[in-house]
Amino acid sequence: MRKKIFISFLAALMLSSVYIAEAQQPKKVPRIGFLFGASSASNADRTDAFRQGLRDLGYIEGKNILIEYRFAERKLDRVPSLVTELVQLQVDVLVVPFQEGIVAAKQATKTIPIVISTAQDPVATGIIDSFARPGGNITGLTRRTRELSGKRLELLKEVVPGISRVGILWNADSVGASLGFKEYEAAARALEIQLQSLGVRGPNPDLESAFQSASKERASALITIRNPILTDYPKLIADLATKNRLPSMHEGSDYVEAGGLVSYSDDDLEVLRRATVYVDKILKGAKPADLPVETPTKFELVINLKTAKQIGVTIPDSVLYRADRVIK
Repeated sequence: MRKKIFISFLAALMLSSVYIAEAQQPKKVPRIGFLFGASSASNADRTDAFRQGLRDLGYIEGKNILIEYRFAERKLDRVPSLVTELVQLQVDVLVVPFQEGIVAAKQATKTIPIVISTAQDPVATGIIDSFARPGGNITGLTRRTRELSGKRLELLKEVVPGISRVGILWNADSVGASLGFKEYEAAARALEIQLQSLGVRGPNPDLESAFQSASKERASALITIRNPILTDYPKLIADLATKNRLPSMHEGSDYVEAGGLVSYSDDDLEVLRRATVYVDKILKGAKPADLPVETPTKFELVINLKTAKQIGVTIPDSVLYRADRVIK
């Protein structure tokens, strides 16, 4: 009898030792890989928005979550190697908010979950199977930037009645920007507007020459296609547009805050905050294949009246009344 009691006591002691050892082991802190195409400076607002989204969900960077940032500095040929670095670190989730990075991540890993934020249609570009059931290891948000191309041209025509030729400033090396240019071409045909390609190449785009070409060919307005190559230059682009008295339309409000005339887009920062919800769900065990890809439904029209005055453009009241934000 005493032997049985002793064995039971020994078993209980061993079991409690296991529990104590497990309790004493430090919990694994999840690690996120975050890849940007441009510089850290130009993405400061976006990284802040992402951190805020994580904080809202109870994650504090450096305490219960780690973030590995990588910036391609507009050198898109570096993107595959930066993705490889993050994969080799065995991050728990990859967050990628631009097309070239998304393609590189998809090619680099079939197992690490990838949360995307893309201006392209991820089904049409072969990134996911469908919005409802993405399949594979990729999910996230699509910003519908390309779907708004026609609307931007329409708004530009309202702001500057009678425009007939619009210069499109874009990264000629980017597959995503190339798709964007084609979307504008289709919309321009319907609106009977001629487009002038103002393609530039990175990592140091010759913006001066692009604007000289626009002036020489008598473009009456400008549209900038958002891309990592141009993300670092909103102020220079705005200044050159003002210098050449070109009304400008942009795919993000940051360009208008820097001095551009008009933007029509979703809230890019809110999209990144929303991406943290996907990160949270994945860290808690959800599979990317089962998380539907979201599409924002709210879009923001921002107008810079100070710039309008500088270039001699009077914004019609019909457009001003619809603005979500007016910079004076």
